[in-house]
Amino acid sequence: MTTDRARVRPPDFDPRQVPVSGVDRHLPAVAADWLVPDAVRARFEAPPFWQPEVLAERRFTDRPATAAAVLIPLVMRGATRDQPTVLLTERASHLHHHSGQIAFPGGKADPGDADATATALREAQEEVGLEAQWVHVVGQLPVYTTGSAFLVTPVVALVDPDHRLLPDPGEVADVFEVPLSFLMNPANHRRHVVSWGGQERAWFSMPFDDGVSQRFIWGATAGMLRNLYRLLIAGR
Repeated sequence: MTTDRARVRPPDFDPRQVPVSGVDRHLPAVAADWLVPDAVRARFEAPPFWQPEVLAERRFTDRPATAAAVLIPLVMRGATRDQPTVLLTERASHLHHHSGQIAFPGGKADPGDADATATALREAQEEVGLEAQWVHVVGQLPVYTTGSAFLVTPVVALVDPDHRLLPDPGEVADVFEVPLSFLMNPANHRRHVVSWGGQERAWFSMPFDDGVSQRFIWGATAGMLRNLYRLLIAGR
């Protein structure tokens, strides 16, 4: 039996089958008027004191850390653009990292990227065909470290609803949107804990059913959304 952490991998489990250890119904939801584009933009321009809740997962590899970035695209839906949604992807099943999972558009930083924003915008265009002309970056969340040693900078942006997408089938199995109000309501935030390798791993999930498909949002994606919730609710 090896003790080399570089060879340790998470167990082969279905996260949907891991029991729910808690639901945060006791926490307040972010009010609708705090989710409109102007309010989100103002929150990033002059943030209050706040603390992110999830910054790092338990590492399961010793490989060198890799810089990465994701785009958290808030699509300005509604007649007056006051009903934002979050654009998410389902990763292709053959990918080496996080195959089949729900994720934001994003990936590893390239040497030619000027910064995390450049990485997020480039990856969004490559993965789903979202062109930068439709994207208005408002800020960033703290770096999130995944168990697979990616140092992920979440870049938050408002997206014009007139955008067009052209997903890359080699990376993306599906693209869909979830109401931001659903994701910013802790009554929809579930907690899970599983033991493996003598340690416990905990994460959030935010299952969403649109009546057509069931989307199991969990892990790093849910953790970054939880941090966005903490920023938007701080001081309210």
